[in-house]
Amino acid sequence: MANMEYNVPSERWPAHPETATLEGKNKFIGFWTFLAGETALFASLFATYLALKDSVPSDDHLLAADLFHLELAFVMTMFLLTSSLTSVYAVYHMRNNNFSKMQLWLGVTVLLGLGFLALEIYEFIEYTHLGHTFRSSAFGSAFYFLIGTHGFHVCIGLVWITLLILRNAKRGLSVYTAAKVNTAALYWHFIDVVWVFIFTIVYLLGVM
Repeated sequence: MANMEYNVPSERWPAHPETATLEGKNKFIGFWTFLAGETALFASLFATYLALKDSVPSDDHLLAADLFHLELAFVMTMFLLTSSLTSVYAVYHMRNNNFSKMQLWLGVTVLLGLGFLALEIYEFIEYTHLGHTFRSSAFGSAFYFLIGTHGFHVCIGLVWITLLILRNAKRGLSVYTAAKVNTAALYWHFIDVVWVFIFTIVYLLGVM
């Protein structure tokens, strides 16, 4: 009940409720600053991977071309890209003050994200059985650190969106909750963009 003052009737619902308040604007600006730092983090991880991807202890050790399955990586990519689209639908319905459809598409986003994580865990298990582990080579360390860091970010995003769904069920939709949904969606889009670079740099270039 503490946030009832944020509720806005449908007839006065702003076109961009996520930035309709000073708090919402500050969150928007602050979060872009945060994403700049995250971009620097992943840039350093990509640089490390590119420097170490051919560093293996012997000629007969498995390289990227021997390990990666583009079919699996492509399916994982489709899961994340589709989840990015469903988060867009959620924000669209949020801006149109449609609470139930916003919640629905946020839920679909979570399910697609969980599907991506399940495939990534399957991939890691398969590579481990083939001898490609975090300690097997510099290539292995760089690979798992990059992909694992991204996977950790996916987990954070899933927990974040799930908690929003649960809290929104009690709070409803307001300019206060709209700012939170928009920020989570921006984070999820960032995760998806990072994965597109991973798919291109790690998987596509790795099998060439």
